[in-house]
Amino acid sequence: MSLIGKKIGDFSAQGYVGGEFKTFTQENLKGQWSVFFFYPADFTFVCPTELEDLAENYSSFKDINCEIYSVSTDTHFSHKAWHDTSKAIGKIKYPMLADPTHKLSKEFEVLIEEDGVALRGTFIINPEGVIKAYEVHDLGIGRDALELLRKLQAAQFVEEHGGEVCPAKWRPGQESLTPSLDLIGKI
Repeated sequence: MSLIGKKIGDFSAQGYVGGEFKTFTQENLKGQWSVFFFYPADFTFVCPTELEDLAENYSSFKDINCEIYSVSTDTHFSHKAWHDTSKAIGKIKYPMLADPTHKLSKEFEVLIEEDGVALRGTFIINPEGVIKAYEVHDLGIGRDALELLRKLQAAQFVEEHGGEVCPAKWRPGQESLTPSLDLIGKI
């Protein structure tokens, strides 16, 4: 069953951001776009490359009213230790959420139960807390922040321009499509 259209339920998670521990809830999602970026574990191999890529592109997400929340089943203490010891992770300015109880990983259906870690799941959530796009990767397949940014921009465009859709490789400023009988068989 698809998670598209699912409204995010109540949650409370400890996170590490800006040198502090903070509590995050579904209230933090209201009024802005959000990306939940699940990864297996701190102090690993592919994960820091992905999180660094997001950190290097974070301002582009913030510029279009989107907050990034990285999430793993580690504790917020582990997030701080990793942030303090890794050059790549030290670049992160977005919240790093802890999910040691697996509540978020289960909510987003990315938990690998037998290992107690999350798959690489990326979720784009609108300002009303509804999932608009997501993808889930096997543990060995890293993700690309710029492709995620493009998907977020497309989701925002579609939401703002009811009736219009974005074709493959669409970027802001390019032509969109308005589905109609006239387009059938012409594309």
